[in-house]
Formats: sequence, structure tokens, C-alpha cells
Amino acid sequence: MADVHTKEVRSYNMSQIRSKNTKPELVVRKYLFANGFRYRLHSKDLPGKPDIVLSKYRTVIFVHGCFWHGHEGCKYFVVPKTKTEWWLNKIARNKQLDTEHIKKLRLDKWNVITLFECKLKKGNIDSTLNTLIKKLNKTLSK
Repeated sequence: MADVHTKEVRSYNMSQIRSKNTKPELVVRKYLFANGFRYRLHSKDLPGKPDIVLSKYRTVIFVHGCFWHGHEGCKYFVVPKTKTEWWLNKIARNKQLDTEHIKKLRLDKWNVITLFECKLKKGNIDSTLNTLIKKLNKTLSK
């Protein structure tokens, strides 16, 4: 099946996809800051360059896009109809890297929290962010 866009349009569309400072990530950061949590962003010295690093809590937060990280059972993860094999390989590799990075972080005694974009949408956002704060407070009390 041929692509519905020209090469130029497809290139432009893909260039507009951000890996940092995404809307879901900004929602989490704003909520954390409003609740008194201070953090660093995209730390290059940690495996996987976590989106949010809370050093005081020895915790990192990854905010994943459902499509890019193959969130199983999610309505936002739909396998493309063109170049299907290529996309499946790419998403599988992303998932593999996620697993490797989490393993390395846990070996270094970091707490790892992964949030998916679908959990930061209208119906789920409040419970997701409240649960996040509870987890962070629990790590502080350890």
C-alpha cells in the first residue's frame, strides 16, 4: 500500500514530532512543580535520558508516548498500515531499550516510574498524577 502523503509532506510531519517537552511531559512537570517537587530534565548521565529526574528521591520518571513505546491494549497504539514490518521492528527496539535502561537504573538503586500518554488524558489524569505523588511520598519516607 502506498503512502497517502508525498515524501516532503511525510518528512515535514515527522519533523514536527517532539522527543522532549511533549504535552504529556509538561503536564507532569507542571503538576510536580506545583506540589513542591524540584527536578532536573533529560539527564544525559543516566541510562535512557529520563524525562524527569528527582535526585532527592532517587527517582526517575519516563513519560512515554503510547505509539512510540508500543503500549499494549491502548487505543493510541495502532500499527501503521504502511511499512508495517519496519514500524514493528522500530517499536520492538524502543521497548527493548526501555527494558534495558530500566534494568540499569534499578541496578544503580534508582526508582523508576513510567507514565504513558493515555494515562495523562482527560479521564485518567487526576488519578494518575495523585498516584504519582503518593509513590514519590512513599519513596521519601523509606
